[in-house]
Amino acid sequence: MSTRILVTGGNGFLGSHLVEHLRAVPGNVVFSPPVTEFDLLEPDDVDMLLELSRPHVVLHLAAKVGGIGANRLHPGSFFRDNALMGIHLIEACRTHPGARDLRKFVQLGSICSYPKFTPVPFREEDLWNGYPEETNAPYGIAKKALLVMLQGYRQEYGFPGVYLLPVNLYGPRDNFDLRSSHVIPAMLRKFVEAKESGAPSVTLWGDGTPTREFLYVEDAADAIVAAAERYEGADPVNLGSGAEISMRGLAETIRTLTGFPGEIVWDTSQPNGQPRRRLDTSRALERFGWKATTPLAEGLKKTLEWYLAAPRVIPEVRL
Repeated sequence: MSTRILVTGGNGFLGSHLVEHLRAVPGNVVFSPPVTEFDLLEPDDVDMLLELSRPHVVLHLAAKVGGIGANRLHPGSFFRDNALMGIHLIEACRTHPGARDLRKFVQLGSICSYPKFTPVPFREEDLWNGYPEETNAPYGIAKKALLVMLQGYRQEYGFPGVYLLPVNLYGPRDNFDLRSSHVIPAMLRKFVEAKESGAPSVTLWGDGTPTREFLYVEDAADAIVAAAERYEGADPVNLGSGAEISMRGLAETIRTLTGFPGEIVWDTSQPNGQPRRRLDTSRALERFGWKATTPLAEGLKKTLEWYLAAPRVIPEVRL
């Protein structure tokens, strides 16, 4: 018997890897329409999407995302769009005839939902013990509101929703646009371009002291599949590698990997973001048997190789 799976955001960074993973499994029928075809901010579009796909499983990855700069520029729309997409889709999956055979709804949350000064390692029980880091709080709170919705719907309607909290992702096909990219693709691009141009230095935001944990995109895809297949609980679940590295350490690692010989300059006029991030990932192992397998050094190497092989956009020359 086939399993019909709807993946929102399936043409994005994580989604593209997840869709490939799912389509490799015999019996899976995967629906992943381009964002231009169905706007999740429009309830009528959501209804049409469910009528077309009639899913057994919904994996909701679609989101409006970006790094610190993008979050600072668009706090209102980041809150509005992420909240509304989830609210419309969850409610439609509860009520629309096209989703009457729904077995599982998987919502991707965000590490940005954790309080700014969460004790390290972050445990799911600490999710409500403070306000998120200010620069990405609107995004994080919008995502966290969907956890409340899923838990309320499970209690009132028996809705089969589960909620996953992935740490910062990276890997091939990531967003390398410096206006909206996250830290790893931004650093990789800056160091590569500085080496190619012969620049004497690379300037990075903050002072290099914050720490982060990173999860390779293929590991994240594996985790989502495992949760969809084996997790039935209402509690949120962290997804991460369990390894912590400072921004200064990450920059030095990427400088060595790219072969850039110049200086690293830290622009302390720019924000650091949350001081530390590292997750307790024991719940994922206990509840559905998942653990990350890709070391950071290996994942960075694969990501750099993809970026170097990808077509570069050549600016138009105006005469």
